[in-house]
Amino acid sequence: MLLGRVIGTVVPAVLVDELAATPLLWIQPLDREGRPEGDPLVCADGTRMAGPGQIIYWVASREAALALDPWFVPVDDAIVGLVDDVRLYTPKEMR
Repeated sequence: MLLGRVIGTVVPAVLVDELAATPLLWIQPLDREGRPEGDPLVCADGTRMAGPGQIIYWVASREAALALDPWFVPVDDAIVGLVDDVRLYTPKEMR
């Protein structure tokens, strides 16, 4: 799973029937410290609850196609959860 921040919404001109009820969101991938990493991308919102500014976790490829209901829809990336908090621990703190 990967971290990202919702930076906007997407309104498609054409949409397959299986995705008619699934919001499409514009997200900025984040690194483990919460800094932007890479180019923004579009994710299908499997949670149907993410909004602007929300930190989310997402999956790509086959996992994205299987994460939505109905499953195995034509998507490359899908939001699978909302993040409440991120904490980084040093190896010493993990003992």
